[in-house]
Amino acid sequence: MEEKQLEMKKKIRSMLHLDFILPEDLPNIDLYMDQVTKYMDEKLGGNKRNEEDKVLTKTMINNYTRNHLVPPPDKKKYSRAHIIQLIYIYYLKNVLSISDIQRLAEATEENFLSGEKMSEIYNAIYELERPQYFNIEASTLKAASLVEKKFPAETDGELNKMAFIYLLGYDIFSKKRLMERLIDEMVEEREAAEKEEEARKEAAKKEAAREQARKRAAGKKPAAKKAAAGKKPAAKKPETNKTAAAKKPAAPKTAAGNKTTVQKAGTVNTKKNPAE
Repeated sequence: MEEKQLEMKKKIRSMLHLDFILPEDLPNIDLYMDQVTKYMDEKLGGNKRNEEDKVLTKTMINNYTRNHLVPPPDKKKYSRAHIIQLIYIYYLKNVLSISDIQRLAEATEENFLSGEKMSEIYNAIYELERPQYFNIEASTLKAASLVEKKFPAETDGELNKMAFIYLLGYDIFSKKRLMERLIDEMVEEREAAEKEEEARKEAAKKEAAREQARKRAAGKKPAAKKAAAGKKPAAKKPETNKTAAAKKPAAPKTAAGNKTTVQKAGTVNTKKNPAE
């Protein structure tokens, strides 16, 4: 039984073997598109299912750029950060949809693409992948053992392989769903942070407007007081002869004819009243 399990382990290990790119093998110079496709085919060609398959083509790179999975090249050249993005897309495109990879790439581009950050992340993930390989190997062996107990290969080899495929598919689908939910969480958290930042900016803008209004109001008050203090009361004009004459009371009128009779000083009025 132990010999049979050892044989199964060797077979699974050989099937699980993947080509990968060591951090120290990443290019130190920017590459043109033809150089990028050649580099990827040399480093990851062992993962191809069929000899005629391509690891990466010019059409793929153009589609990734057009769909914002990778930033556009700088003067037709692709940097180390571009290469790292293309490596991750190569692995993820067989599990996730292009739209999910795009959402993931947006976060990667915003946070890691500048400077040497992408290289640091690649190095760290590579260190995590090495022990993870043995976890994958162990879980795959366990699944194979479960299938062997239920559907022994000696009894029906085809049914054994079919059941093993279904079990692996269930494992992959479960992890795929987990990946999708993690991406959804990342997007939701980023959107919430963006909304919070927009609200903060809007509040700061309103506060700045209120402060400007307070300053304008404070600047107007002293000016109004100064204007009021500068106003002097108008001087009274001296009265003219015409004004004084207009203010004299009118002479009394006579009963007959309403004409005023002016009596000169020193004279006697000899006119008699007709009624006498």
